[in-house]
Amino acid sequence: MSLRIAVAAPFQQNGRERMRESEFVVALSLDRDWFSPDQAKRLVDVASGQGLLSREDETLVAEFDPTDIEIPDEFQPEESLLQEQSTFEKVLDKLVAHGTTKQTAVAEINELQQDAGISVEAAAIVYARRNGIDVSSEADEALEDLKA
Repeated sequence: MSLRIAVAAPFQQNGRERMRESEFVVALSLDRDWFSPDQAKRLVDVASGQGLLSREDETLVAEFDPTDIEIPDEFQPEESLLQEQSTFEKVLDKLVAHGTTKQTAVAEINELQQDAGISVEAAAIVYARRNGIDVSSEADEALEDLKA
């Protein structure tokens, strides 16, 4: 959820769902002093990989409604946001975003993994699909990881 908050902040600040990448970077690095400009650019890459942002030429488009996100006054994102999430973490984030508690999801995914004798990523994907959540991109990613 921290990634979503960090991405939503520049859009809320500017009252838009589209903005130039340079404006986004300035909002995160200079206005809020959360990241260096290079880190803010890295955040764009991570958020794009998570499907939170898309690019149209030099413009970033929020793929969610930034006004739905509450930014706590004392919020300070951690640098760990700049790291790519594993397939399991991405699926888990989607499950939590759709209302499943993290504890419940992890317990049930672990049970499915043991019962089926599959990887935790595969179990997470199966569990999410059983719960009606689209994890097509994560499934493709997991398949590519297996081929590597």
